[in-house]
Amino acid sequence: MSKKKVTAIFDIGKTNKKFFLFDKNYQEVYRSYTQLPNTEDEDGYPTEDIIKLQQWIKDSFHFILDSEEYQVKSINFSTYGASLVHLDHRGNVLTPLYNYTKPIEKEITDEFYNLYGDEIKIATETASPQAGMLNSGLQLFWLKRKDPDTYKKIKYSLHLPQYLSFLFTGIPVSEYTSIGCHTNLWDYRKNDYHHWVYEEGFDKLLAPIVPTSASINTSYKDKKIKIGVGIHDSSSALLPYILSKKKPFLLLSTGTWSISLNPFNEQDLSEDDIKNNCLNYLRIDGKRVKASRFFMGNEYRIQVEKLGNHYGKEYGYHRNVKFDKELYLELIEKPSIYFKFEGISLQRKKLHKTDLKPFNTFEEAFHQLMIELMELQIHTIKNAIGNSDINTIYIDGGFTDNDVFMKLMSLHFSEFRVLATKSPLGSALGAAMVTSKKEIDSRFLKENYQMKKLIPTLL
Repeated sequence: MSKKKVTAIFDIGKTNKKFFLFDKNYQEVYRSYTQLPNTEDEDGYPTEDIIKLQQWIKDSFHFILDSEEYQVKSINFSTYGASLVHLDHRGNVLTPLYNYTKPIEKEITDEFYNLYGDEIKIATETASPQAGMLNSGLQLFWLKRKDPDTYKKIKYSLHLPQYLSFLFTGIPVSEYTSIGCHTNLWDYRKNDYHHWVYEEGFDKLLAPIVPTSASINTSYKDKKIKIGVGIHDSSSALLPYILSKKKPFLLLSTGTWSISLNPFNEQDLSEDDIKNNCLNYLRIDGKRVKASRFFMGNEYRIQVEKLGNHYGKEYGYHRNVKFDKELYLELIEKPSIYFKFEGISLQRKKLHKTDLKPFNTFEEAFHQLMIELMELQIHTIKNAIGNSDINTIYIDGGFTDNDVFMKLMSLHFSEFRVLATKSPLGSALGAAMVTSKKEIDSRFLKENYQMKKLIPTLL
């Protein structure tokens, strides 16, 4: 029996690690999920265990290589961004994979801005709202000041997707989508690394830039395999839409972050855009994508856990709450803010603590939580659209299963054509496409994403 020819994809999120096999028509034929325990860095801060991640990837891939059912023709990698792996001259990992939520000491950020300009200026030029470690270029600046002895040993600093590719090829590279995702590294006006990168000498540590579609033909365990260079997950999730849809659209990608992605913006970001938490990503062809994001899924998880504790409900109860029109109308009669958000920095009324006294049930408090999150969601979507001529919004990710969220989206964006897209493959599919020469047409999303048009909610 002949083996099925497949593309293997590792899709690495901060929580879930996924391994997929796709056939030549991008149909999923195999999947494996895992969650790996965090480790701690030298300061005791929780972070990804890069050693355990390496081992899981190698074990998963070798299992499939030995399979009698599948023949792997190519492999690629999609991962979260803002994460650098520092290697010495022998390719050994020098430091923990620092968590992008780890705070940077104020004296270090003050030194950076004293040297290279104020926050808004740098943020506008690099299209990266200033956010500490989330601007992964600052991770290098931080390491150089905090641990100069380790810094001196660095031969290459690789973005996480490219490090996973390096595990298989031994060839260090950089590519646009990882460079361009709020790293503080890329000057969008010059289309080159920002001058501060050169002045610090970091350009010598960042591997040569290759196209995201590049691949390396190599022999791995005596099998000929095409190995991709990796891709940032947000850019990867956007790719199937860009390849199959020509008319302007906005993609709302929901999950730990809620990211509004507008691939049809030609303008530079303004200072007002930066103040409104807008940023740019780079597409695989180096073109810009205007985005606006907030930490919605993270905040949602924190708050529903607290609601469960307060109302005596098990975690997961929130998944079954349906939109209640009468309850919604009652809550918006006297709009106010009741939730103290812990992980969201967007401007809103600051509370000392959450006030749940007005809400008798979990359902009431949950609807109020979603109303307050939706206010921020509306703000970020409108910022991402800007003056682009967009009439269609696609929504994908975990919140497509949230009935209250989806009903509120249909209500507040009734003038748009709003479609929910159901693809648990997300960024994995884009990573498979970027290494393939196979073209897709406008029917692809309809046939593969279980697209559903939202009917506007009537009040």
